Amino acid sequence: MRLGVLDVGSNTVHLLVVDAQRGGHPTPTHSTKTALRLAEHVRDGRLEDAGADALVAATADARRQALDLGCEDLLAFATSAVRDASNSPAVLERVRDEAGVDLQVLSGPDEAALTFLAVRRWLGWSAGHLMVLDIGGGSLEMAVGRDEAPVHAISVPLGAGRLTRDWFTTDPPQRRETKSLGDYAHEVLAPAASTLLGEGPPDRAVVTSKTFRSLARLTGAAPRSAGPRVRRRLTAAGLRQVVAFISRMSSTDLAELEGVSASRSHQLVAGAIVAHEAMTALGLEEVEVCPWALREGIILGRLDQVQPTGGLASVDGPLATGRPTLHQAR
Repeated sequence: MRLGVLDVGSNTVHLLVVDAQRGGHPTPTHSTKTALRLAEHVRDGRLEDAGADALVAATADARRQALDLGCEDLLAFATSAVRDASNSPAVLERVRDEAGVDLQVLSGPDEAALTFLAVRRWLGWSAGHLMVLDIGGGSLEMAVGRDEAPVHAISVPLGAGRLTRDWFTTDPPQRRETKSLGDYAHEVLAPAASTLLGEGPPDRAVVTSKTFRSLARLTGAAPRSAGPRVRRRLTAAGLRQVVAFISRMSSTDLAELEGVSASRSHQLVAGAIVAHEAMTALGLEEVEVCPWALREGIILGRLDQVQPTGGLASVDGPLATGRPTLHQAR
């Protein structure tokens, strides 16, 4: 089965095409990213027309690519940038009518749970009591549990893009701004950390997302070229040094560092502060980086619906069927 996964995030629209079957390892065959920075098109809680226009164009192009590549279905989902917009229903209607894509909006807890599923499948049962953190553009997702479904799945508004826009007025940010952001993140994380640690300390603490990968690379983790199966870690001590170092650098200078993309360099400082405060609140001295995250969780959740005969099981939840397939959609 060839599936297309369209991830509409706060920063990018990412089309990932995989060949996959139930019980098998999804094999990526195509990947395209379009930098839209939707979060920066939100004004007074509303996604501006320019942002909506760009989203319609990007999703229409992704659908054309998925059809050309022979995808049987396109699993299209949006996260916090669209979810939090007051005009989200109207934007989703435009995408459906003009691009022919039924864009599903995931809740924050659904994001956390699906990311947790992906990490669990990557690491297996030997990971034991597992804790997973993911910093996105608009929110921070956290989950913990011993099974494939987490006991707790939490989302808080501590995304790197959102915080950069709301807390920083200069590039690089002023010291008082980074201090204030750290205090705010600490306050927001305290109740979430209490809930997550209520099940006891984790056997393995794992992080996903471009922000965490960039931070790990800056502390000496293996580069992407080393492959996904190389074990990568991020320590609290290394992260503290990175925060002190990058908080004095402009986004232009940050983009020159290995492992930092130009499209996300402007929000790396805020992401690093959130990462540091999260690890501190949860008492984590070290985390490991997992290459699988939300997109893989979406794929695995869909494959779990496939019957051995190739049909679809009847299910409820964020990946429930009942919407038009890629070839049926207008």
